[in-house]
This record gives sequence, C-alpha cells and structure tokens, in this order.
Amino acid sequence: MDSGHRTAAAQHPDLEAGTDADADPDAVARAIVLRQLTGSPKSRKQLEDALRRKDCPGDSAERVLDRFEELGLVDDTAYARTFVRSKQTGRGLARRALAHELRAKGVDDEVIEDVLTEVDPEQERARAHELVAKKLRSMHGLDRAKQTRRLSGMLARKGYDAEVSRLVVNEALEAAAEHVRD
Repeated sequence: MDSGHRTAAAQHPDLEAGTDADADPDAVARAIVLRQLTGSPKSRKQLEDALRRKDCPGDSAERVLDRFEELGLVDDTAYARTFVRSKQTGRGLARRALAHELRAKGVDDEVIEDVLTEVDPEQERARAHELVAKKLRSMHGLDRAKQTRRLSGMLARKGYDAEVSRLVVNEALEAAAEHVRD
C-alpha cells in the first residue's frame, strides 16, 4: 500500500480502530481534546494548537472547546492557578517568569494578571531566600562578588526583580559564616 492510501486511523491516530474516514469531525475533536487533557491540564490555546496539528476543522474545534469550557473541563483561570502553584513550588519562579510562561501557553493577559495578584509577595521573597540558601551551599570558597553575581543571575532567570534579588542575596551573604567578620 503506498503512502497516498493511508487509512483514517493512520491519518488521525486519535480515532479509535474500526472507525472510517467519514467520522464525525466533532467526535474526532472530542477524542483529541480528551487525550490531551488525560496527561495534564492544558490551556484552551494549547488544545486549539493540538486540534490544528491534527487537521481538525476549525468550526468543530470551536464547538468542542466551547462545550468543554461549559462543562468546566477547559478553564484557563483554573489552569493558570494550578500552573502558578506548581512552578512556584517546584522551580521557584517569580511573577515575571510565571507571566512569561503563561503567555507562551496562550493564557490571556487579563487572566494572568488576575491569577498573579493572588501571589503573596512575602511568600515569593521567602522562596527567593530558600533558592539562594540552597545555591549558596554549593558556592563555598568563592569570593563574595562572584557569589553575588551568580546568585543574582539565578534569581533573575527565575523572574525575581532586581530589588528583591539584591536584598535577598545581601541578607544571605551577610549571614553566611564565611562572610561574617570576626
């Protein structure tokens, strides 16, 4: 069989075996969305992109995603809240980095702004202290300027603003045994 005569299942791996090429596009879209949501939550934009990659007709994709939103299975606000909690805890990301990553996943700026107002600045600063303390343990013996540069760079990559970084790094280095003056 040449590649021009592929079966519907080969063209649409999300179709279950035994379906034909005339399958209902909405059913195909539902199967794709359900499969996408099985692994982890997704933003509406991520699901739209998945449907587009699978050549799902736009009107079917729209209908299915609207219905999934009505049912609460696709909810960008809930997705963003879960994402923020996960990335703050796991990677220690600050608001700026979280906003950047959520935008990349297609979450609306208004939703991002709303969700990020729930981030407690004191918790964010405490997480910065934890990150600095952990990293500082592996930097014993380096001079203070080099430690400051590395710690500040690490916090900047995680989205912490310069003022928080400066304060947290200075506090940690002042408290570090190797920098305590006799």
